[in-house]
Amino acid sequence: MTSTPDYGQGIDAERALKFAVQHIRGDRVEIIEGIIEAVSPTWVHERAAKVVRRQIEDRVDELGCVEGSGNLDLPGSSNWYVPDITVVPEDLARGGGALLPDQTLLIVEVTSESNADTDRIVKRRRYAEYGAPLYLLVDRMEKSLTLFSEPGQLGYTRADGPHPFGTTFHLPTPFSIGINTTGLL
Repeated sequence: MTSTPDYGQGIDAERALKFAVQHIRGDRVEIIEGIIEAVSPTWVHERAAKVVRRQIEDRVDELGCVEGSGNLDLPGSSNWYVPDITVVPEDLARGGGALLPDQTLLIVEVTSESNADTDRIVKRRRYAEYGAPLYLLVDRMEKSLTLFSEPGQLGYTRADGPHPFGTTFHLPTPFSIGINTTGLL
């Protein structure tokens, strides 16, 4: 009698999935609630991220940090995110691997028509659950900006906004700078 091998035995599915997405050539991908999604932002999306990035980069340098769109791992879940902008301490950025949301100072997501609810609901909940201190949602569809802070297991307990595009928004400590959203219109 021939037995059929059990290929699933002893394999950590979360680890295997996250390993696989890190080795896909040519595309940047995320895993959102177990679904692999290509990250392919449009030019208008990239322009919105650039407006924010340019306004924070001097302060980011002063804080000894780096801003970019590196990988964030959410261990114990089937999630692997590539935020539009993440601010992390420079010493952590040198490690080369994925970081955890609680190692960030700020995460910025810019909505697109294809993923607005993911950024508004799923990522907001997960970033809070994994301790990201500040989550800035640039909602292109709603033409507004909202900052979420004070993370907990049930979500962020504080929301500042929505602030309409065309106004200046104050980013709190450790940044303590104004973000002019006129360029997002």
